[in-house]
Amino acid sequence: MHQERAYRNLVNTEKLIAFQVVVKETDLLVHAGKKLEHETRELVLEHRGYVEAYIKAHPDFAAALTPWRLDGPAPTIVVDMVKAGENAGVGPMAAIAGAVAEHAGLGLLKSTDHVIVENGGDVFIKTDTPLTVGIFAGKSPLSLRIGIRLSGGPQPMAVCTSSGTVGHSLSFGQADAVCVVADSCAIADAAATAIGNQIQSIADIGYAIGLGKGIENIRGIIIIVGEKMGIWGDLEVVPLQGKNA
Repeated sequence: MHQERAYRNLVNTEKLIAFQVVVKETDLLVHAGKKLEHETRELVLEHRGYVEAYIKAHPDFAAALTPWRLDGPAPTIVVDMVKAGENAGVGPMAAIAGAVAEHAGLGLLKSTDHVIVENGGDVFIKTDTPLTVGIFAGKSPLSLRIGIRLSGGPQPMAVCTSSGTVGHSLSFGQADAVCVVADSCAIADAAATAIGNQIQSIADIGYAIGLGKGIENIRGIIIIVGEKMGIWGDLEVVPLQGKNA
């Protein structure tokens, strides 16, 4: 059943055109310089197809909870997922949503200079203008109250959020939100899962931040558990006005 996603509309996207593309379990909200629904759908089908074909040939890949070892050539998206899992110490499927968002976004950049692709709370961003990504943290009093201000620039970046209390993604933790900022959406997605798995209560925030600092290739971390928050990295955290960034 398709569900309304409460965390959407939390990216301020002035002058960009918004559209939604749903393919099987993949539900993207895209903001781009022009409407590219057909192109987005084709990109999702292409890259989902690569992953699905790899899983058909390697059935254990889909359920792996530890880093996967490639035994031969693999599609680029699968290689990215495997590398992201290795980087964070988790299985490759922890990076699937971020990897799909990233590959869709990179493909769309052939048709537009500015694109933001959100897939299940994982956001691929390529825009030259500053923007704020809000953080949805379920029933936490901090949910929808803070965001991460990004300066924009020539290189893509990512903001990915994992939760043990919101959504259907697999998590062994109880954080309301673990948000990771990185250059790669797949890496940020896997790292958010790995960090979130360490959190059972507010007391675990410091330990999880310490673990996250040891994960390579990430810029910053925000952890929200109830009314408490932990932050690491060079992040500009800002209050949100109402529910929109």
